[in-house]
Amino acid sequence: MRIGDGFPGQRLRVLPSAVVGAASDTGPTSRLLVTDAGYFPHAANHGRSRGEGAVGTIAIVSVAGCGWCRTPGGLHQVGAAQALVIPAGVPHEYWADDDAPWTIWWMHARGPDAGEFERDLARHAGPDNVAVVEVHDVVRVVADLERVVAALETDDTYPSLLRCAGAAWSVLAQLGADAAVGSPARGEPVRAAQEYLRTHLDAVVEVGALARRFGLSTSHFSALFRAATGGGVVEYLKRLRMARACELLITTGLPVADIARAVGYADPFYFSRQFRSVHGCSPSEFRGRGR
Repeated sequence: MRIGDGFPGQRLRVLPSAVVGAASDTGPTSRLLVTDAGYFPHAANHGRSRGEGAVGTIAIVSVAGCGWCRTPGGLHQVGAAQALVIPAGVPHEYWADDDAPWTIWWMHARGPDAGEFERDLARHAGPDNVAVVEVHDVVRVVADLERVVAALETDDTYPSLLRCAGAAWSVLAQLGADAAVGSPARGEPVRAAQEYLRTHLDAVVEVGALARRFGLSTSHFSALFRAATGGGVVEYLKRLRMARACELLITTGLPVADIARAVGYADPFYFSRQFRSVHGCSPSEFRGRGR
């Protein structure tokens, strides 16, 4: 027999319907509101079934053990360091594995922002838009989920609900980013390349050489990088360089030519054209606006 709650050591909060109605009508909580949240350790025999789905988005992060979710689109397995995201209105049934029941942090969120995250995750989800996401930093996501639960445990006043919404937004943003990058193993070359580019702004960068540095073909590396960042290596590096150039223009009195060299451009005129393409003005104009 499956049970919805009642696990030793659990934490659970559910907002009263009157509070949900009031908080959904005005302010930032009208865009994102957590209505239910909790922590179920070693949740043996845990399970829920919703034939018409939930009103809001469900996010479940498994930190240990295993669970399952059945939807019209199929059967999904959820293991440790994975998150299950079920969009509002999707019929579903989920349950803890009999042999290795999951330990989970979870929340139900509703509002336009929750819907936006659903649509973003749908790009990486199955046919019913249910996503199982490889969580890259479980500690960070769990910390935010604990903030969600703690805020609801404090009380159901507007300040607590607002703090809760901020933590929930962070959870959904992290899951969306992790889904975009893919599995940690798949994303590691991209993260390493991003760190290399951030610390070598003045270096000459060739995409093929960068790919070889991380043991990948140019085409494979470029595809991974574009999937994770939404653009190519050259454009990413240009924006990093321009961000650093802005900082130097604001905080130092260095000549534009020196700033150009500091961010990898030997030709100050080419640097100025690149800067204008990103910021819509010349470096000198940008510096003048900041004074």
